[in-house]
Amino acid sequence: MVLDASFLKEKASEIRRDVVRMIGLARSGHLLLSLAIVDILAWLYWEVLSIDPEDPWRESRDRFILGKGHGCPALYATLANRKFFERDELWSYRRLGAMLQGYPQALRTPGVDSPGGSSSMGLGLANGLALALRHRGIFSRIFCLAGDSELQEGVFWESAISSAHFSLENVFLLVDRSSFREEETGERPRLEPLREKLLSFGWAVDECDGHEFDSLRKSLDKLELCASRPKCLLARTRLGKGISFLEDDKNAGRAVLDRERMDKALRELEKGSEF
Repeated sequence: MVLDASFLKEKASEIRRDVVRMIGLARSGHLLLSLAIVDILAWLYWEVLSIDPEDPWRESRDRFILGKGHGCPALYATLANRKFFERDELWSYRRLGAMLQGYPQALRTPGVDSPGGSSSMGLGLANGLALALRHRGIFSRIFCLAGDSELQEGVFWESAISSAHFSLENVFLLVDRSSFREEETGERPRLEPLREKLLSFGWAVDECDGHEFDSLRKSLDKLELCASRPKCLLARTRLGKGISFLEDDKNAGRAVLDRERMDKALRELEKGSEF
């Protein structure tokens, strides 16, 4: 079901504001990269995934795996806004004993299908889920959101080989390319030509703008026509998206916000939601 872009933009704005509040209150968490993936999550959870917040463990549901587990504030805020649990849970993020911790925990948190943790393990978990469901005669889609830094790890490419070897056509990998500009400065090993590498591994691949819903839709529609192959959307995103004084600021690091900067960020996001 295609939703109006203004509806998804407002949902994304609400999620971003909650992410800022969560990390501001906790004074801990990865703000910039969480903000980068919000539009992708809003699109997935309101338009793409076959899920039911009132029946979060339904066997036939689509699954979502957050490979970049440190982006969990964005996932938590999305799940709360999608009514998987009470929004008040967000304000105890990272507190001792709270439901929402620094990495996603399956079974403990409604709507979380897989634990987060070691970098680059998400695609392997997606493969395992897809194979287990196939064995049970269930062909739900598995969506995995990975950061481009995870693609620096050898285990990712071993998983990518397995995805193609087993013809896991219901595995959809979304790569958040928020850090790809670092390759241009030589600060990290080059991943390019990434598209060609994945194609050579047997994947169907398309590139899109991770902040434009029409671009995301067109890529997904194109990839769903590719039978018998795993599918990858290479989504260009911006760190700190939505907050001008943080966007693409590599020096901001984890950007723990004091009260003044948190209020400034919230005012900017509130103003942006009016357009």
